[in-house]
Amino acid sequence: MTPATAPFTDSLTVALWATNLAQPLNGLDGWAALVDRRMAEAKARGADLLVMPEYCSEQWLSFAPAGLKGSDEIEWMAAQSDAALEAIRELPARHDMALLAGTVPVRFEPRQESGGEPIPPFLNRAHLLLPDGRLLRQDKLCLTPGEKDPAGWNLSTGDEVRIVEWRGVRLATLICLDVEMPALSSLLAPLDLDLLLVPSMTSKLSGYSRVFDCAKARAVELQCAVAAVGVVGAAATGRPREGNVSGASLFVPCEEALGYTGRLAEIAAAAGAEDEGPLLVAEVPLATIRALKRGGAEVWPGAWRADHVTAVEED
Repeated sequence: MTPATAPFTDSLTVALWATNLAQPLNGLDGWAALVDRRMAEAKARGADLLVMPEYCSEQWLSFAPAGLKGSDEIEWMAAQSDAALEAIRELPARHDMALLAGTVPVRFEPRQESGGEPIPPFLNRAHLLLPDGRLLRQDKLCLTPGEKDPAGWNLSTGDEVRIVEWRGVRLATLICLDVEMPALSSLLAPLDLDLLLVPSMTSKLSGYSRVFDCAKARAVELQCAVAAVGVVGAAATGRPREGNVSGASLFVPCEEALGYTGRLAEIAAAAGAEDEGPLLVAEVPLATIRALKRGGAEVWPGAWRADHVTAVEED
């Protein structure tokens, strides 16, 4: 078995890129070259996986047509998505590392029942590209008000959580608001995940706090590592635009063997960054987490369910 295909029996090193949207690009080729450089940097620092944030594609708006309306941004970004993915398709094999290429809007053919309301033909989709050539997709499941607004970005939701196994690592992706949903945590609890990826976009510190604090809670509930990263700044459109506040964190179960606090590594939240944005590289202690899950945890009850519990209204 070659090193490139050997399982990560003990650990996996992740790189989390808090992408700076304010850095302008000269086109998709420039974006692909930037991703290539960041992957090379992450690989040189020992990373096996680079994670980009939600709506990293908003950086493309720096070369969008002048005067593009906000309500047309999703359609324009979706029109670039196929070419963008093709431009980075070979990078995982070249660098021998996986890439979660953030999320980009994509067009799809909605399934609409007769007489129903029109279904928006766009999804917010994460793409995981693996060195073995696989391209795995995860759609956002729960949308923010702006993503549901017909006068705004006007998206549809996915209906599946996809579990991926790569080199012995079981992982899944929950996009931003999805990680705040306890029902999804309950769905994932019996599936024995090693790593949960959380690409995010939050315009305020309050949003960052919700997403990242819930990501930390998921590490406790699922007894797995959770890697969360968001965009910072605002796209260079030449017009006033709401910015974004975020950072990057690798969360683990709150156990003595993992340093007690559940925060293994982090870049603090910020409203902007220099150059491409900071890169957090950290090792996921897979062997330790798996041993804790097999009975070494202090109090973890396993994939506990509340089916036998009844909520009672008291007079």
